Parts: sequence; structure tokens; C-alpha cells
Amino acid sequence: MATARQLREAGVVDEDERPVPPWHPIDGPSDASTMWYAVLRKRTRGIFIGTLCIRHTGRQASLEEQGWSEVPIAEIGVEPPP
Repeated sequence: MATARQLREAGVVDEDERPVPPWHPIDGPSDASTMWYAVLRKRTRGIFIGTLCIRHTGRQASLEEQGWSEVPIAEIGVEPPP
């Protein structure tokens, strides 16, 4: 998982500023902050899919019950965590 800015800085976007494979965009507000939104991921069919949801809501709890997990802020970026 990485922010649009991180992907741009790493040069992994096309001429329309869209991420190139294997990256895929997650829909969300352009001003989403990890203070208000949780970044969640789920491994399915050998890849991770992701979503945003407002923190501490029934939706977040429901997603976590379905196997989604919150991405730690320190792991959001283009480089894999150490």
C-alpha cells in the first residue's frame, strides 16, 4: 500500500498519474488522512487488495471480521517494510 504521492515520487505512475501494475488505485477522498481513515488490506488469490474506511466504525469492525487487517502507518509506502 502506498499513497498517490509516494507512487508519483517513485515514478510508478503513467502519464495520467494513475498507478502502473502491479499497483492499483483505491478510491477515497484526495484529502484522506490516516487520522480519520484506516487503510485495510486482504490477501486474495495471491495478491493484496485494499480499501479505506473511517476509523472505529461498524464498517471497519465488519471488514476485520471478514479477514481484512489494518495496514500499520509505518508500512504505507513503495518500499517493502524491513
